[in-house]
Amino acid sequence: MNRRITYLCMILVCACLRAWADEHVRLTNLPHIYIETFTGRSISSKSTYVLARMWMVDEEDNVQFYDSLEIRGRGNSTWGLAKKPYRLKFHEKVKWLGKGYANTKNWTLLANHGDKSLIRNAISRELGEFVGLKFNPAAKFVDLTLNGKYVGNYQISDHVDVRPHRVNVEEQDLPLTEESNITGGYLLEADGFGDFQNGKSGFYSPKRSVPIRIHYPDEDDIVDRQYKYIRNFVYDFEQRLYDESFSDPAEGYRSRVDSISLANWYVASEVSGNPDAFWSAYFYKEQDDDRLFWGPLWDLDIAYANDNRIGDTSRKLMKDVAFGSSVMGPWIDRLWEDEWFVRLVNRRLGEVIDEGLEDFMLDKVDSLAGLLQRSQQLNYERWGINVRTLRECVLYSTYDQYVDDLRSYIATHIPYLKEAFASFLPDAPEPDPEHKVPTFVADTLAYYTISNLGTGTVFDVDAETGTICGNALDAESESQQWHIRSLANGYMHITNRMTGLALNDPTEGNPTATTQTGTQLNVAAPDTLDKRQQWDIATQLNERWNLVNRFSQHAANLSGGNHENGTHIVSYTSDGRNSSSSNRLWLIEATDWIVDGIEDIDNSKFKIQNPQWSMDNGQWSMDNGQWSMVNGQCDYALAYDAAGSRLHFGADNPSALTFAVHVYDRSGRQVRTFRASESCDVSALPRGLYIVSWRIQGRQHSVKFMK
Repeated sequence: MNRRITYLCMILVCACLRAWADEHVRLTNLPHIYIETFTGRSISSKSTYVLARMWMVDEEDNVQFYDSLEIRGRGNSTWGLAKKPYRLKFHEKVKWLGKGYANTKNWTLLANHGDKSLIRNAISRELGEFVGLKFNPAAKFVDLTLNGKYVGNYQISDHVDVRPHRVNVEEQDLPLTEESNITGGYLLEADGFGDFQNGKSGFYSPKRSVPIRIHYPDEDDIVDRQYKYIRNFVYDFEQRLYDESFSDPAEGYRSRVDSISLANWYVASEVSGNPDAFWSAYFYKEQDDDRLFWGPLWDLDIAYANDNRIGDTSRKLMKDVAFGSSVMGPWIDRLWEDEWFVRLVNRRLGEVIDEGLEDFMLDKVDSLAGLLQRSQQLNYERWGINVRTLRECVLYSTYDQYVDDLRSYIATHIPYLKEAFASFLPDAPEPDPEHKVPTFVADTLAYYTISNLGTGTVFDVDAETGTICGNALDAESESQQWHIRSLANGYMHITNRMTGLALNDPTEGNPTATTQTGTQLNVAAPDTLDKRQQWDIATQLNERWNLVNRFSQHAANLSGGNHENGTHIVSYTSDGRNSSSSNRLWLIEATDWIVDGIEDIDNSKFKIQNPQWSMDNGQWSMDNGQWSMVNGQCDYALAYDAAGSRLHFGADNPSALTFAVHVYDRSGRQVRTFRASESCDVSALPRGLYIVSWRIQGRQHSVKFMK
């Protein structure tokens, strides 16, 4: 009897599943989402969730059923529109978009109702990837039916929060203990709405009253000492920004910003012509890092000249016309007063243009518009295509005209930006008064050891502190190997093979060659414009060398001439004894060479052993062309085809190769960007060393190859 009941139940379940499958079908080439709220309740609030269930029909017509989730409204001005955006909250964490995306409960459904092309947010994701921002919200298009009624084309996207594959900063202890590290991570927003008068969800900066919202830690979790720490950190940044010495690399604001993310975020904000760029701007702080990082880009449906309040911005700078004059605008104005920032954004804009930004974006516009052709037709049958819904500058009668308008903006705006940025540069660069004629000629394909004349101990990096000490030579230790290259001004930039960080003199104040000596040298994020990282390698007799720092004017010195491991290497007096003091004299010898092919520079991730591939920490291996998986963590590899001059990835599952890949030359200039699912032609690049970098599953990977 029990078996019969079980059998009948199974038949009933199968019948229900078949009915669901018959009822839930795709209407276009896109996946289709069906959401039914409990008892058909309407979604009328941005704060109160409604219980719901959902069916998602994927591109292969497979139906995935979610029987427990919640839905509510989201957005500011967009919530008041007829086609509304939504926030979804699953009962349990889901990797909704698959490998390479977040595993989380919270997702968004963007309506893009004020953007007749429907693709401005998606194009901005591609722009963020191209310029090298670390987190770029997802853009997967679907059709949506809500409570039995088709409501249009929607975009699945991330919620901006802290977790792997989103803003991947260190998550703080919950609850905190006395030993907890509260230096990070933090996720912040310069938020024009500033509705955080009470509690610990935000604060106003002291000098320009910039409203700063704290998104992470959450208001319910953050404690007093975390709140005070991040508030005081931002206070310190702003104080440095408006101090008389604001342009000083050590005393000013530069020591509190990550220049790479700042340049990438700012250039992307101008390229997209986003009028909300300084009204709502995200930035974050990493743990044990005294810098602010910038991004992600977010909510760009009124970008690319789609806001009738300011009209056509194809030949305008956002720094001049964007909203946010009382939000982040004052900070941006101040940055433009610093010649270093002007040169930084000019250089970065020039790099991305040279890398093919315009063609890249136009190709993505065409690709996305093609993908949405069938879906946009249904969408505008529902909503109308020539009706103003938000702040559209122009109205057309066809979808293709809106796409052409977007293409025209990109083709006009990018060349204009190059011209406009350049107008802020000094009329002619002043010759460097401290220009050196280098006496040390570095082989750019070599790694060097720097050993003391008196003791034979070598420059080494303390892994815990990043400081420089003298240790006995270890031929296998990459922390003792240095890459040296000449800068245009004749000084040398010296980077450590293991860490990738640059030799740096952190001496404070205004030293002379004989004052404020004794500071231990360290390594820092590479910045070839920072005088603390510029070294004069001065020759003495018999190829003995002094290393004299441009900023401090001090010579690198082995403290006390001590031969014991761990002896500090310090910034010390530079005078007539440079030629005779063995503590200041160094032998610089090539001990290893950059090899052809691809070689790992990120030892914690994997090693590539030609012709077999393996991974040290038990993740994957490839023997004789056959893939084998150990923990399912990494099923791909990068290869360089020297004969065809192409980089390409191989994978068991090619559909997982969705991440962006960036190629840099040895100066750190980005020269190529490509999707991992595509190959990259490097035949036009000159012979030399290049770095390939990508981010997947919240971790950054880098390898190098010789062309």
